[in-house]
Amino acid sequence: MIRRAAVLVAAVALLAGCSSDPEAAPEPSASPRPTAVVTPTADPEAARLQALAQLAEQRAAELPVPTATASVTDPATAGGRPVLGADIGWPQCPEGLGIPERRTLGRPMPLPQARYVVVGLTNGPGFTANPCLADQVAWIRERHLLAAAYAVVSQPSEEQVAAYGGRGPFDAATDLGALANAGYQQALANVATMRAAGLASPSVWLDVEHVPDFEWSDDLTANAAVVQGSARGYTDAGYAVGVYSTPLLWSDVVGDLALRVPEWRAAGQTSQEEALARCGDDWMIQGGEPVMGQWVADRRDHDVTCPGVSDLGRWFQQY
Repeated sequence: MIRRAAVLVAAVALLAGCSSDPEAAPEPSASPRPTAVVTPTADPEAARLQALAQLAEQRAAELPVPTATASVTDPATAGGRPVLGADIGWPQCPEGLGIPERRTLGRPMPLPQARYVVVGLTNGPGFTANPCLADQVAWIRERHLLAAAYAVVSQPSEEQVAAYGGRGPFDAATDLGALANAGYQQALANVATMRAAGLASPSVWLDVEHVPDFEWSDDLTANAAVVQGSARGYTDAGYAVGVYSTPLLWSDVVGDLALRVPEWRAAGQTSQEEALARCGDDWMIQGGEPVMGQWVADRRDHDVTCPGVSDLGRWFQQY
């Protein structure tokens, strides 16, 4: 408990150094707020990463926000009845694509009963893009489904912290500030990826869990800083933020950090009934309202909205 309490103290201190003025956040098509200048380095890899950070900021600012039908008119989403959906990402890409640690698997796309799809922006860890995102967006458009986005938040490498730690709204002179800025840049890179692929979404769900081969540190306070920075990156770009995780995974990674944003709750290899059961208060992750539950069956990730959720337009765009 002492360790987890330290996460809350550090979180308060970290956020205290940031502007809380809601009018300070730009619209999705606006330029990101000015960022600190990165000290030049002789390290070729760090220099390459710094150049990528500058490109991501520029792309996130300059690419137009894709358009989709603003209102959700599907009668299946009204009345608060549970609605079936699915989530997809790099595993559904054709086999053999992606980074060496996350080669794509060619898994099946959602069942016809799915009315909405949450699409992964990353190829596993942060700073790696889903290699077939544009094709998946086209698949959603062809079927006129509801769509939203999710992205894995992961531990930045030392090289990434060196390159991105000075770029963002947090105090780069501190270790926690540099980590938060690296998380912020993960978000900006994903915003650029999303817009380049033509995906319009009012929200991005933060996937917080263990990431094999890119595992989180043992310092829960440091991990929490990365997650907070990522959340801030999306909200500054004009997107609503939610959390995908489980209570155990969340506490293992970031301790008692409480963003108090909407929750998408995982249920693993179970059933729709178990996914719906996790909509209850017993499965609260970080203090937010339950929106969806997920379960895995037949090599697919299935989702269902929690009872009482009717305004899917808060999180999804209708295509």
